[in-house]
Amino acid sequence: MVRSIPPCPFAVEELIPELAGHARTTTLLYPRAGSPGVRDSSVGGPLLWPADEPWPVCPGAGHDAMVPVVQLFARDVPELLFPAGTDLLQIVWCPCLHDDRDEWVALPRLYWRDAADVSATGLLADPPRPSAYDEDFLPRPCTVSPTPALEYPNWDMPEGLSGTLGERFEEIEAATGHSYYDVATTIQSKVGGYPGWTQPPDWPDCACGRRMEHLLSITATEPAHGRWLPYDDHAAGGDRPVWLTEADPAVEDGIGHGMDMGDLGGIYFFVCRHCPDTPYAYRYDC
Repeated sequence: MVRSIPPCPFAVEELIPELAGHARTTTLLYPRAGSPGVRDSSVGGPLLWPADEPWPVCPGAGHDAMVPVVQLFARDVPELLFPAGTDLLQIVWCPCLHDDRDEWVALPRLYWRDAADVSATGLLADPPRPSAYDEDFLPRPCTVSPTPALEYPNWDMPEGLSGTLGERFEEIEAATGHSYYDVATTIQSKVGGYPGWTQPPDWPDCACGRRMEHLLSITATEPAHGRWLPYDDHAAGGDRPVWLTEADPAVEDGIGHGMDMGDLGGIYFFVCRHCPDTPYAYRYDC
């Protein structure tokens, strides 16, 4: 179900013409605690996993089964470009910190599949659960509501602009009452668009020499107020502007996948579509 969200309260490119051409379409996932099935797109839900393929296991000492993190069907995310012959994206990771890696983060794996082929081979009925895990990287099962939106860069400003637009942003906020960063950029779980960096960008390069493109972000932060909170999650009554309205207490506890991911961080996935095997990489910051 696509969510309805408030529009941006000002025309970004009219007030900031330097950003013309830098808008990107992103698909906001809006994970909500629920009971998705193996044939549903989800965050933290069960996966459509082939019975004849072993469940992934982490090679780290004392670690074992990985956990489902993302499952997206092409029918639900038409903006996502799938490799030829596939219509299903799955991500799992080991929910333990890996102190032998610089990131100190969960170890992910990404799979592209043909859902019909998986169904034809039979499904794994009872995937194993990890005996060891860090709760910061163990998602609760969530339904998703992929919602297209337009966003502008935050950390990924065009070269030379990040240091020169600060005063303009302050003027716009004083004139309109809205912060550019609050209404034109997003830090939440999403497909495409700009990575939800909380630290300076660290884009990976493919072995072919090209910079990879952002595939999706899984972040600890999910909006519970403001421009990116869907209308139907707004608290009823009151006289606060829509931009300041907070989530209805009845739904607030169900917002997000429940992972703190270290210190409200995120894991960002990247792919190279120029190489035939669609190699991927990931980055973590908090």
